[in-house]
Amino acid sequence: MTTTQRMNIWQTAPALMKGMYAFQQAASAAGLDPVVGELVKIRASQINRCAYCLDMHLADARKAGISQLRLDMIAAWEEAGDLFDERERAALALTEAVTELTDGFVPDEVYRRAAEQYEEPELAALLGQIVAINAWNRFNVAVRTTPDSLRKTAGGEAR
Repeated sequence: MTTTQRMNIWQTAPALMKGMYAFQQAASAAGLDPVVGELVKIRASQINRCAYCLDMHLADARKAGISQLRLDMIAAWEEAGDLFDERERAALALTEAVTELTDGFVPDEVYRRAAEQYEEPELAALLGQIVAINAWNRFNVAVRTTPDSLRKTAGGEAR
């Protein structure tokens, strides 16, 4: 598979991207803990295999002080013992359920778990973050947006 970028969607559809950015800003401003927000963005981006969003949100998470160990373990959060607290685990479970929708719905148990950890306004913000990152992932995967760190290296070799 080639990784050549297919389109610069920001240039091609600026009004659409402006609307996406506004949605992302509204979801981000809704009061969700920024650490939880980054964990959610990283986990959805892993599932959706979005290199662009992973590159961005892993860098943002490091700047926010999230340890490398926690970042390394997000994909296996259920097996990571106490590395993630119950609120984070509930958010990650909800992220997976909303992102994968393979059965066509979010299981009641997953939603209940999140609802027990987050007050309704916070839960709405969490859902907003999950939906927003999934939309960003789908745009970037479809057009193969090149991650910034790969653009900045000679020949795309980042080692």
